[in-house]
Amino acid sequence: MLTSILLQATEGQGGLIGNLILIGGIALIFYFFMIRPQQKKQKDQRTFIGAVKKGDMVVTVGGVHGKVVSVEDDTFILEVDRGAKIKFEKSSISLESSKKYATNP
Repeated sequence: MLTSILLQATEGQGGLIGNLILIGGIALIFYFFMIRPQQKKQKDQRTFIGAVKKGDMVVTVGGVHGKVVSVEDDTFILEVDRGAKIKFEKSSISLESSKKYATNP
């Protein structure tokens, strides 16, 4: 009787260890396929925003295409059409536009 109780207790722990390994594996897969790529993308975006300089062609999050006229601490001024200038936050830059695409809409 006592041996069967002990055997059942060790089986329960084996199942528990197997479950912990499974949960740990799922957590690792989640990290490498979801969290890590998102962190890399955010780091690349911060690097890009920090590297924007006068004369760059950019697209804002709202879809405004234009040329950077001046860069300040947290803002930049974007020339959009025939001298029209708009002030934007640096965080609103989405991506860099190619000069060919920006000049020939």
